[in-house]
Amino acid sequence: MSMPFRTSSMAVPADEPGAHDARLAAEAIRRRAGAEFRVPAVGIVLGSGLGGLAAQVEDAISIPFADVPGFPVATVAGHAGQVILGTLDGVPVAMLAGRLHLYEGHAPALAGYPVRVLHALGAPVYLASNAAGGINRTFAPGDLMLVADHINLMFRNPLHGPVQPGDERFPDMAQPYDPELRARLRSVAGELGIDLKDGVYMGLLGPTYETPAEVRMLEKFGADAVGMSTVPEVVVARAIGMRAVAISLITNKAAGLSAEPLAHDEVLQVGREAADRFQRLVRGFVRTLGA
Repeated sequence: MSMPFRTSSMAVPADEPGAHDARLAAEAIRRRAGAEFRVPAVGIVLGSGLGGLAAQVEDAISIPFADVPGFPVATVAGHAGQVILGTLDGVPVAMLAGRLHLYEGHAPALAGYPVRVLHALGAPVYLASNAAGGINRTFAPGDLMLVADHINLMFRNPLHGPVQPGDERFPDMAQPYDPELRARLRSVAGELGIDLKDGVYMGLLGPTYETPAEVRMLEKFGADAVGMSTVPEVVVARAIGMRAVAISLITNKAAGLSAEPLAHDEVLQVGREAADRFQRLVRGFVRTLGA
């Protein structure tokens, strides 16, 4: 059962949970796991169509979002809406099968809240995955892109408002995606023979897909891929001191770059087709964290 947020004259509004609420949520998750709880080496979020990795977690404990204090129910197809604890190749992980998007009507602070919970569980690293449209004309559906940087055109920031306990007020975003973690992922991809692109992720509010004119604009801005998530999460991760890294699955060419119409079903289908490469890449990366 969900626990209420704190109430006081200085409380953050109920739709904008913060650091204190994240600690309460982490405590509830640890109680649910009991003696089986192990501090995760990494917190992982699985984007649209990429949820198959959750089935590979060993000794898994699955907790619906609705049972975690502060988490609303996931509403997007392809997002199971569960917190999953267990191990991948012997390395403890905490996994989110689904995420919270701004286009669902959630406040920016709530979109970043699950990252706070992963951090409160002890995870020092945050690995985000997402489905994205390809703006770079050399990208094809099914490509995996290692995110080098992002551009926030959501015009929302999850840190807006009173500074949360433990947060850095003005986090440095010169390297939002950790260079050493990116190098690990690239090394693992090379060892596995997986072609890993590199590029800039553009975050938009959604939920509409972009128009061809907007895609031409984004291309001029320097974006290689465009999506509707990840940015608020990484901003929060940086503010609380987590090291972040992200992988985008290119599910389609952005509007105007292909004659094919855009549809969420296509996103899920390409995710299924890329599942093996994505899962092998993430598992290889996780193994390096346990070495």
